[in-house]
Amino acid sequence: MEIQNKRIEDGAFQQIRQEVLGQWPTGKEVDLQEAFDFHRQLPESKVFSRKLSQAKREGKTLIQPRAGVALIKEHIELLTYLQDKGEADLLPTTIDSYTRQNRYEDAEKGIVESAKSQKSMLNGLPAVNHGVASCRQIIQSLDIPVQIRHGTPDARLLTEICYAAGFTSYEGGGISYNVPYAKNVPLERTILDWQYCDRLTGLYEEAGIPINREPYGPLTGTLVPPCISHAVAIIESLLAAEQGVKNITVGYGQCGNLVQDVAAIRTLEELTDEYLEKYGYTDVEVTTVLHQWMGGFPQDEAKAFGVISWGSAAAALAKATKVIVKTPHEAMGIPTMEANAQGLRCTKQVISMLSDQTLTAAGLEEEKQIIAAETRCIVDKCFELGGGDIALGAVRAFQAGVLDVPFAPSRFNAGKMLSARDNDGAIRILDAGAVPLSPELVDYNRKKIEERAAFEKRKASFQMVIDDVYAISKGRLVGRPWR
Repeated sequence: MEIQNKRIEDGAFQQIRQEVLGQWPTGKEVDLQEAFDFHRQLPESKVFSRKLSQAKREGKTLIQPRAGVALIKEHIELLTYLQDKGEADLLPTTIDSYTRQNRYEDAEKGIVESAKSQKSMLNGLPAVNHGVASCRQIIQSLDIPVQIRHGTPDARLLTEICYAAGFTSYEGGGISYNVPYAKNVPLERTILDWQYCDRLTGLYEEAGIPINREPYGPLTGTLVPPCISHAVAIIESLLAAEQGVKNITVGYGQCGNLVQDVAAIRTLEELTDEYLEKYGYTDVEVTTVLHQWMGGFPQDEAKAFGVISWGSAAAALAKATKVIVKTPHEAMGIPTMEANAQGLRCTKQVISMLSDQTLTAAGLEEEKQIIAAETRCIVDKCFELGGGDIALGAVRAFQAGVLDVPFAPSRFNAGKMLSARDNDGAIRILDAGAVPLSPELVDYNRKKIEERAAFEKRKASFQMVIDDVYAISKGRLVGRPWR
């Protein structure tokens, strides 16, 4: 399978497109010119990229939830509630698991069962099965922009239907919707399939219709060093830009150390801009998203709310363009004694997470420099491995372990790089595997983890990794052996 970072030619694209639209009967509903006309009459208040651009100019952080159910009417009711009562700035449409695996017949059964039981029997909206006209009701019924969020290795038909329906933002990428989600899907296949999605986005852009694209930032959401997620985000941004994408939101999953999280979001935008400009993509607008904590949560709801609050603070201080919000329970009316107790436990959770951290300007600048240096080591090696082609380089990088995502299920991921927290709770690299850090950066990471090991009076080992995976669910940030 030949792969390169080159714009798909129109003839080849149209040939593939006929096959894609024939994958399910609703593909016949897609009429590109009619879709363009529908998008053109949308008010700017419903266009995702417009709202992101305004927020970036004003230094605001927008809030966006996750949500999706099986049936159109119920999905609209859910999003309307989040818009009106949740005060969301941006809305999602999360796609169900059957659609993510292109199992449209199973999704159809889920729709039927949901209608019978009057309860969603799917964990999201099966947009392909509902088709263009039905999905368009979602856009027409709401006042603010809506994004498609899913996790689909082959999302080509889903992209066609959702764009034609009027959605103006779309999450995913050939790496970020493969390695963390799938076990046996080759990267060459998903990069090619997502080049199709990005070329379709480019066609909309060429028709004057802005579509926001968002590589999935957190990957596995488990002890992922910023340099790894940054490298993937930059690569997917370069791949998208080559196909004509003009508006990209790069993402990052909250790690829990305030300094590292703020530094990560700031460097993510800077580095993405740097590499896009370096390789000639000078007309792409880059915005950022912070995903609130993606790991295990405390079972106590008040403490869970503390974790969510901490993510909100990190997003605001980092000036992320938007934040993807987790779901606490709402509090209404005069507080009861139980509610007061919850407030206390929430406060305790935040204080507990902060107890291992300090925040200084010097520390922030040092962290930004470290993240930037680590990321450049990886991305530059990817270009080297691909002989200057980042698509080929990304595939070879995973084969060589140069790109290595912690705890990813994909058999095309080396799984040799190990990360753990340092004494301040920042995520460091315990074992680099084949990730090509400079000797100075390897030494920096090693010393940071050894400082923690000395403080805890134990050897730096895999046990630290295990302890850190479970720490936040137990009310801590760093997995101390005595807590």
